[in-house]
Amino acid sequence: MSWQIRIEDLEALAIGAAILGTGGGGDPYIGRVMAEAAMRENGPVTVYDVDELPDDRWVIPIAGMGAPTVLFEKVPRGTEPVAAFRRLEDHLGAVGALPCPIEAGGINSLVPLQVAAALKRPVVDADGMGRAFPELYMQTFHIFGISGTPACIASEFDDFVILDHLHDNHALEWIARGVTIRMGGHTFVSQFPMHGADVKRAAIRGTLSLGLRIGNALLRAEKGHQDRLRAICAATDFAGYGRGQILFSGKIVEVSRRTVDGFARGRVIIEGLDSHRGQSVTVEFQNENLLVRQADSVLAMVPDLITVLDSQTGLAVTTERLRYGQRVTLLVITAPAIMKSPEALQVWGPRGFGYDFDYALPNGD
Repeated sequence: MSWQIRIEDLEALAIGAAILGTGGGGDPYIGRVMAEAAMRENGPVTVYDVDELPDDRWVIPIAGMGAPTVLFEKVPRGTEPVAAFRRLEDHLGAVGALPCPIEAGGINSLVPLQVAAALKRPVVDADGMGRAFPELYMQTFHIFGISGTPACIASEFDDFVILDHLHDNHALEWIARGVTIRMGGHTFVSQFPMHGADVKRAAIRGTLSLGLRIGNALLRAEKGHQDRLRAICAATDFAGYGRGQILFSGKIVEVSRRTVDGFARGRVIIEGLDSHRGQSVTVEFQNENLLVRQADSVLAMVPDLITVLDSQTGLAVTTERLRYGQRVTLLVITAPAIMKSPEALQVWGPRGFGYDFDYALPNGD
């Protein structure tokens, strides 16, 4: 059943989307400001459940692309998402297309709301990643055989590039990444245009609802002076995701981060506090958090969601905001089954990021 997102919901959605973004997906505050500006002018946005989509209705996912460290310093002009969406819509002749997130993440759960509000259209409650991933082909849409092209990349200077046809989705990632780097390291991209029938078979459903649910749980806990981390853990048990688990709490003692080939790559070392005193763990990331190591053991790994939370506020700390001395808590959320098929794990399991081992649950299952 369809429902509405209003301006007063954006704070909760930004909080929850950032937690689902596993350290990436772009700065949630920037996305919130962009969506709020469009909604102040045009009103609330209707959210369609996937089952409400007509099979022949065009859907165009839209998101930011590039290193989050660049977005942190090069704030968007604000016109880029609508431009990328409209130019691809015109190129396709896809009259009345609906926006959809490509991932659940900070700015990237909110940018489709900006587009929907600006065009006075509904948005689709689904995405292709169920979290944030660093590369364009890391989507269930790709796994289900949907082409990422035609695609449109837009910059803050009103420059745009249409990628009309590429031989596969890996080529889309490679070429779009190169264009993004030359446009300043961050752009907005519309891609994987599809019909409602494709969304129904290939999307991860309910992720806007899940983000809002998580954010509201944290805000209620804050208002009621309750345990915020416990509230977050309980709220994630929804839409096929598992209940969140607190893996580790401590203080950041080292951050190594650099922007390479359009990605923010690095690691953060956390020294344990309280019940974890005397221990330490390392979180490795490529835009998003990929795995947690402790000595020779891997405690959590992609595609399960690994998020660094501020231990006091419960808010997500994105990878570009990690700093020495922060008190943080590692939250792990089990990803839904659609993200763990053999075909999916070939794309975004540990080997998809260059590790020499396969995905396994912490208990070895």
